[in-house]
Amino acid sequence: MCDILDIVDIPGCVLDTIIDFLKSMVNAPLVPFLQTIKMLLSQPANIYPFTSLWAVIVYMLSIFYGLFIMAAGLNFIISSVSAEQRYRAKEWLQNVILMIICVQGSFLLYELASQLAAGLASAIVGLIPPDFFYITLDSAVSVGLAIALGAVYFLSLLITIVAFSVNYFLASVGVVFFPIGVFLYFVPPLRDVGKFIISKLMFILFIPFFSAIVLLGVSQLMNITGLSDVKVLFMISAFVAVDLMMVILAILAVFRSVMGVMRSDVARGLLLVKGHLMPSAKREQQQDSPREYWSRTRQDYYRRPR
Repeated sequence: MCDILDIVDIPGCVLDTIIDFLKSMVNAPLVPFLQTIKMLLSQPANIYPFTSLWAVIVYMLSIFYGLFIMAAGLNFIISSVSAEQRYRAKEWLQNVILMIICVQGSFLLYELASQLAAGLASAIVGLIPPDFFYITLDSAVSVGLAIALGAVYFLSLLITIVAFSVNYFLASVGVVFFPIGVFLYFVPPLRDVGKFIISKLMFILFIPFFSAIVLLGVSQLMNITGLSDVKVLFMISAFVAVDLMMVILAILAVFRSVMGVMRSDVARGLLLVKGHLMPSAKREQQQDSPREYWSRTRQDYYRRPR
């Protein structure tokens, strides 16, 4: 906009006004998309609609509290002659008490983690210049790139909104699975499964924070002289990098957790049982196979002394 001091330069004022109008017209369709992305990045997960479902899960898990306490007490009584077994019984009782406290307070713990993740992401988003995500028409190069890549930029925003929406839904419904992960964590044979659930939920909560760091890093590159003309390229690359980071980190996190679960006691027990069952099944198959039977018969026949 022109002020009263620039009234002598009427052609320049008219040109600046036309450029500002075109910029506002071009960026008007992007405003709701950018506001949605900012909200999904900085808004904590809405876990309160799942309060009743969380209460049902906790109630179902509380059925096992008494059984675990009875098992710990019985083990302590039976193993009174062994110091090591008494120590294990006390440790199991301690785990049961911690399990009860953490499972009953899992809603508060998950809410605190969600608030922390959202606060960190909101602080990073606040450092990003507000006009970074808007298309500029400062030069002929920027105008040409805006015309050529405008649809690509719009598509990248749409894909990012879908990805963050899915992540926001998973972060909100994760409060239902969090007590299950805490419960399994305090059961020694299932500890790796509990770690898997808890680590994946924490990954979902903090992925907006890492995404905001990527967007902030790309926005800081605009301070370099000569890159402002290709700003739309960096904006597209920023959102594409965020989407790829979410996919790659999710795959790596799931792969690492699955490998950890496969090394757990439950997986080793299943493999051990499978190893005991498979040889017996093979022996039964060999005994019931008529081809093997008659082949052995013919070999015995030809080996008889004549």
